Amino acid sequence: MDRIKERLASLRAEADAAVDRAEIAEAKVKKLEQQLLEKEQEVTSLQHRLSVMDADLEKAETKLADLKASSAEGESSKQTAEGLTRKIQLLEEELDAAEKNAKEVVEKLRQVDVKAEHFERQVQRVEQERDAWEKKYEEAEAKYRQSKAELDDLVQSMEGL
Repeated sequence: MDRIKERLASLRAEADAAVDRAEIAEAKVKKLEQQLLEKEQEVTSLQHRLSVMDADLEKAETKLADLKASSAEGESSKQTAEGLTRKIQLLEEELDAAEKNAKEVVEKLRQVDVKAEHFERQVQRVEQERDAWEKKYEEAEAKYRQSKAELDDLVQSMEGL
Protein backbone atom coordinates (compact mmCIF):
# COMPACT_ATOMS: atom_id res chain seq x y z
CA MET A 1 0.00 0.00 0.00
CA ASP A 2 2.84 2.36 0.89
CA ARG A 3 4.61 1.46 -2.35
CA ILE A 4 1.51 2.40 -4.30
CA LYS A 5 1.27 5.69 -2.44
CA GLU A 6 4.96 6.35 -3.07
CA ARG A 7 4.54 5.46 -6.73
CA LEU A 8 1.50 7.76 -7.00
CA ALA A 9 3.45 10.56 -5.33
CA SER A 10 6.37 10.09 -7.72
CA LEU A 11 3.99 9.99 -10.69
CA ARG A 12 2.34 13.19 -9.49
CA ALA A 13 5.75 14.84 -9.08
CA GLU A 14 6.77 13.74 -12.55
CA ALA A 15 3.49 14.99 -13.99
CA ASP A 16 3.97 18.35 -12.23
CA ALA A 17 7.52 18.56 -13.58
CA ALA A 18 6.26 17.80 -17.09
CA VAL A 19 3.60 20.49 -16.77
CA ASP A 20 6.26 22.96 -15.56
CA ARG A 21 8.48 22.10 -18.53
CA ALA A 22 5.53 22.54 -20.88
CA GLU A 23 4.74 25.94 -19.38
CA ILE A 24 8.35 27.03 -19.75
CA ALA A 25 8.39 25.86 -23.36
CA GLU A 26 5.12 27.68 -24.04
CA ALA A 27 6.57 30.86 -22.56
CA LYS A 28 9.63 30.50 -24.79
CA VAL A 29 7.43 29.97 -27.83
CA LYS A 30 5.36 33.03 -26.93
CA LYS A 31 8.53 35.10 -26.54
CA LEU A 32 9.85 33.89 -29.88
CA GLU A 33 6.53 34.64 -31.55
CA GLN A 34 6.70 38.16 -30.14
CA GLN A 35 10.24 38.54 -31.48
CA LEU A 36 9.08 37.22 -34.84
CA LEU A 37 6.27 39.78 -34.91
CA GLU A 38 8.73 42.56 -34.07
CA LYS A 39 11.07 41.41 -36.83
CA GLU A 40 8.19 41.29 -39.31
CA GLN A 41 7.25 44.83 -38.36
CA GLU A 42 10.87 45.91 -38.76
CA VAL A 43 11.01 44.29 -42.22
CA THR A 44 7.78 46.08 -43.21
CA SER A 45 9.21 49.38 -41.98
CA LEU A 46 12.44 48.83 -43.89
CA GLN A 47 10.54 47.90 -47.04
CA HIS A 48 8.54 51.10 -46.73
CA ARG A 49 11.71 53.13 -46.25
CA LEU A 50 13.22 51.38 -49.26
CA SER A 51 10.23 52.27 -51.45
CA VAL A 52 10.37 55.89 -50.22
CA MET A 53 14.09 56.00 -51.00
CA ASP A 54 13.45 54.48 -54.42
CA ALA A 55 10.89 57.21 -55.08
CA ASP A 56 13.37 59.84 -53.86
CA LEU A 57 16.03 58.31 -56.07
CA GLU A 58 13.73 58.40 -59.09
CA LYS A 59 12.86 62.02 -58.37
CA ALA A 60 16.53 62.89 -58.00
CA GLU A 61 17.41 61.06 -61.20
CA THR A 62 14.63 62.88 -63.04
CA LYS A 63 15.83 66.17 -61.66
CA LEU A 64 19.39 65.28 -62.62
CA ALA A 65 18.30 64.50 -66.18
CA ASP A 66 16.48 67.83 -66.38
CA LEU A 67 19.55 69.62 -65.06
CA LYS A 68 21.82 67.88 -67.53
CA ALA A 69 19.56 69.07 -70.36
CA SER A 70 19.87 72.64 -69.12
CA SER A 71 23.59 72.43 -68.27
CA ALA A 72 24.35 74.46 -71.36
CA GLU A 73 22.97 77.49 -69.52
CA GLY A 74 26.06 77.92 -67.46
CA GLU A 75 28.40 77.01 -64.69
CA SER A 76 25.76 77.42 -61.96
CA SER A 77 23.74 74.63 -63.57
CA LYS A 78 26.84 72.46 -63.61
CA GLN A 79 27.43 73.03 -59.90
CA THR A 80 23.80 72.24 -59.14
CA ALA A 81 24.08 69.04 -61.16
CA GLU A 82 27.20 68.06 -59.22
CA GLY A 83 25.34 68.68 -55.98
CA LEU A 84 22.47 66.51 -57.15
CA THR A 85 24.90 63.84 -58.29
CA ARG A 86 26.42 63.77 -54.82
CA LYS A 87 22.92 63.56 -53.38
CA ILE A 88 22.14 60.65 -55.70
CA GLN A 89 25.33 58.90 -54.62
CA LEU A 90 24.36 59.39 -51.00
CA LEU A 91 20.87 58.12 -51.72
CA GLU A 92 22.29 55.12 -53.55
CA GLU A 93 24.57 54.42 -50.62
CA GLU A 94 21.63 54.73 -48.25
CA LEU A 95 19.64 52.46 -50.55
CA ASP A 96 22.46 49.89 -50.56
CA ALA A 97 22.67 50.09 -46.78
CA ALA A 98 18.89 49.73 -46.47
CA GLU A 99 18.89 46.72 -48.82
CA LYS A 100 21.72 45.13 -46.83
CA ASN A 101 19.85 45.81 -43.60
CA ALA A 102 16.66 44.35 -45.09
CA LYS A 103 18.55 41.20 -46.12
CA GLU A 104 19.97 40.87 -42.61
CA VAL A 105 16.53 41.31 -41.08
CA VAL A 106 15.06 38.72 -43.45
CA GLU A 107 17.84 36.30 -42.48
CA LYS A 108 17.26 36.96 -38.78
CA LEU A 109 13.55 36.48 -39.36
CA ARG A 110 14.25 33.15 -41.02
CA GLN A 111 16.42 32.12 -38.08
CA VAL A 112 13.72 33.13 -35.62
CA ASP A 113 11.23 31.15 -37.71
CA VAL A 114 13.48 28.08 -37.51
CA LYS A 115 13.85 28.53 -33.74
CA ALA A 116 10.10 28.94 -33.35
CA GLU A 117 9.52 25.69 -35.26
CA HIS A 118 12.10 23.98 -33.09
CA PHE A 119 10.39 25.15 -29.91
CA GLU A 120 7.01 24.14 -31.28
CA ARG A 121 8.36 20.64 -31.83
CA GLN A 122 9.73 20.65 -28.29
CA VAL A 123 6.36 21.75 -26.94
CA GLN A 124 4.64 18.96 -28.87
CA ARG A 125 7.14 16.42 -27.53
CA VAL A 126 6.66 17.66 -23.97
CA GLU A 127 2.88 17.55 -24.39
CA GLN A 128 3.15 13.97 -25.65
CA GLU A 129 5.28 13.09 -22.63
CA ARG A 130 2.75 14.77 -20.37
CA ASP A 131 -0.09 12.81 -22.02
CA ALA A 132 1.85 9.57 -21.55
CA TRP A 133 2.42 10.37 -17.87
CA GLU A 134 -1.23 11.21 -17.41
CA LYS A 135 -2.19 7.90 -18.99
CA LYS A 136 0.24 6.03 -16.70
CA TYR A 137 -1.18 7.94 -13.74
CA GLU A 138 -4.73 6.99 -14.70
CA GLU A 139 -3.73 3.35 -15.10
CA ALA A 140 -1.98 3.35 -11.74
CA GLU A 141 -4.98 5.02 -10.13
CA ALA A 142 -7.29 2.39 -11.64
CA LYS A 143 -5.03 -0.39 -10.29
CA TYR A 144 -5.01 1.35 -6.92
CA ARG A 145 -8.82 1.49 -6.84
CA GLN A 146 -9.06 -2.15 -7.87
CA SER A 147 -6.55 -3.17 -5.20
CA LYS A 148 -8.37 -1.10 -2.59
CA ALA A 149 -11.68 -2.71 -3.54
CA GLU A 150 -10.12 -6.17 -3.24
CA LEU A 151 -8.59 -5.22 0.10
CA ASP A 152 -11.95 -3.90 1.33
CA ASP A 153 -13.63 -7.15 0.22
CA LEU A 154 -10.94 -9.14 2.04
CA VAL A 155 -11.38 -7.04 5.21
CA GLN A 156 -15.16 -7.56 5.07
CA SER A 157 -14.78 -11.28 4.59
CA MET A 158 -12.28 -11.40 7.48
CA GLU A 159 -14.71 -9.51 9.70
CA GLY A 160 -17.39 -11.98 8.77
CA LEU A 161 -15.31 -14.82 10.18
